[in-house]
Amino acid sequence: MKIFFFTLLICSSLFAQVEHSNRKAIGDFLPRFYLDLASYQSQDSTKSKLDVFVKVPYSNIQFIKVPEEYRANYSIIISLYEDETLKFEKLWSEKVTTNSFKQTISHTSYNISYKSFTIEPGEYKFVCKLEDLESRKYSEFEQLIKIRSFDDSLEISDLVIASGIIETSEGTKIIPNISNLVTSRDSSLSFFYEVYSDKYREVILSYSITDKENIPLFVKEYEFILNSGRNEINESIKNIKFLLGDYNLEIKLLDNKKNIITGTRKKIASKLFGFPSSIRDLDLAISQMQFIATPDEIDEINEAGDYSKRMDKFIAYWKRLDPSPNTVENETVNEYFRRVDYADATFKGYFKGWKSDMGMVYITLGPPDQVTRRPFQLDSKPYEIWDYYSLNRRFVFVDQTNFGDYRLENPSYGDWFRYRP
Repeated sequence: MKIFFFTLLICSSLFAQVEHSNRKAIGDFLPRFYLDLASYQSQDSTKSKLDVFVKVPYSNIQFIKVPEEYRANYSIIISLYEDETLKFEKLWSEKVTTNSFKQTISHTSYNISYKSFTIEPGEYKFVCKLEDLESRKYSEFEQLIKIRSFDDSLEISDLVIASGIIETSEGTKIIPNISNLVTSRDSSLSFFYEVYSDKYREVILSYSITDKENIPLFVKEYEFILNSGRNEINESIKNIKFLLGDYNLEIKLLDNKKNIITGTRKKIASKLFGFPSSIRDLDLAISQMQFIATPDEIDEINEAGDYSKRMDKFIAYWKRLDPSPNTVENETVNEYFRRVDYADATFKGYFKGWKSDMGMVYITLGPPDQVTRRPFQLDSKPYEIWDYYSLNRRFVFVDQTNFGDYRLENPSYGDWFRYRP
């Protein structure tokens, strides 16, 4: 029987209105979280088992100082709807404590919740709401899911990507990789799944990892004996060279003539070790450096040669800006691409958010100290005013088209136009 085991691993948090009052703590953001789901056969023949994993980075929740420690509290609500009718709901709370202030704002520490429920098979709208009980801010995730019945003669469960699989005297312990991220440093991929068979049989297990262009990165097939009932399979694929981007892990059960009997797949993504998980495309990431790097520095990276050499130059550039080179976290690259991601998600117009005028100012200077919004004026176009008091600068953005495409009214590039951490 599988046992899920949790430990502190390396991860990068995700952030996504313009927030203002610069230099506020990260806790001002919505409490973003990672979520993963997996369904299995249940001992109750009329139901299936649904495992829910929720990972919350410490940097995404608000800690308060109490005697001798820092404390954060948040609640999680899981809801399943069928045709807008609530069929299942579960609420629980999590308490997180630490003695280190640095850890409270860390991107590499997190808390994990694992819950398992038995649910009738069917198609549902799955809603997960996480509320930070200190800031009263919340985030919500919603998607359509299908919980299978697992009543055919041969079935395969959902996949759980693992950061590690450990054999102990208590049984197999799985360290779940809830974000489904691998890094450029990884050369293996571990995962867990179950196969349900109505009899003893021999099959061929087929594993493949393909990129977004459906080009194989890894393919393997071998004969496997299935026992009658539940078969738990812990697998590890080694000697893989992951590049940046998205991948599909696919498992197929084949008969002795190589015909597909059944199968399942899961999306995974590769990131640079020690870099934000949002960096999935090297060429795009290099172009997004225009607000911090000089044109000559960007040209040096682009002209380095093949993918591997350009990657080395990219990594070397950011290492030079790392204020704490002896730690995993590079605060400069984390903050820079946090701003890029925020700009892309927040500022809409004719260009990508990070390319917009608002995006340029936001990425370069960070959140303004004060924002004045005038979206509805009878005698003028909609506009916003951003004030940066410490720089004695004011930026006025006007929506000339009334379609949300705010442009800088008087663009001037002086001493302000350089990246400010």
